[in-house]
Amino acid sequence: MRSREQVYPPAAPAGSLLAVCAPSSPAPRKEILGGLAWLRMRYRVRLTRSVVGRCGYLAATDTERADDFARAMLDPAVSAIVCSRGGYGAMRIVDKLPWDAFARAPKWIVGFSDVTALHAMANAHGIASIHGPNVTGLGRSITPFERQAFIDALERAKAPRRWSGLTILSRGRARGTLVGGNLTVACAMAAGCRFVVPPGAILVLEDVTERPYRIDRMLTSLALGGHLARASAIVFGSFTQCDPAEDGVTVADVLSDRTCHLGVPVVMNAPFGHGAKNEAFVLGSEATLEADTLSF
Repeated sequence: MRSREQVYPPAAPAGSLLAVCAPSSPAPRKEILGGLAWLRMRYRVRLTRSVVGRCGYLAATDTERADDFARAMLDPAVSAIVCSRGGYGAMRIVDKLPWDAFARAPKWIVGFSDVTALHAMANAHGIASIHGPNVTGLGRSITPFERQAFIDALERAKAPRRWSGLTILSRGRARGTLVGGNLTVACAMAAGCRFVVPPGAILVLEDVTERPYRIDRMLTSLALGGHLARASAIVFGSFTQCDPAEDGVTVADVLSDRTCHLGVPVVMNAPFGHGAKNEAFVLGSEATLEADTLSF
């Protein structure tokens, strides 16, 4: 069964206005400045107030972050909203945002990690979004290829892409729309009844600094909630700094064990997440997984 197709926001070509928002944690000054400098070489950039703020482990209060994000969502001059960084906090504001109005005039939401909470809400409202580097990531030493993937996602979202040579855990073929993001956030959103895996979707998941047993717990939780059973395939990205404990069980062991009974194709080591590669791609795009290759 194929999952539903989602609405693509209009392209954001060179010269478009991008709103940089901070829905989660405060951003390190050096990294945010580096990312903004790169963005400004191609786009016009508008910073919201919370980007330079700090309120404990959040970039600003919930009201300030929600107000900033909502204004960007509804501003007709803005072509895309690029999140400053991940961390934590987006879940606290998702129900304060004008999703119904946004669905009538959508624009790209760009980011990853904690931004998965916003991707999940966009998905639930039938809107495609971009899983890719946050502004702080663009300010680090990422490759020209990754930066080009970021540009392509904003400007040519429907241009064909392919990831080959992925590690096969369960061989097969499936077609569906891409949905997911960070495993920890997806699991937390599912607990809050805010994470939807449409029947037939291809589920994409990654994570960072989680022990294998915690990854086991989260995948088991998603399975108990019926989320994994609705997927036609699963594509795992990087699981960075998720080292085994004294028991020796690895992430690969867990990913295989927790998905082998599903009867769907499963691959790992796709180039997205907190690892050395984080290539931007469109969540909500129609994709085909066949053997070790994902085409979308």
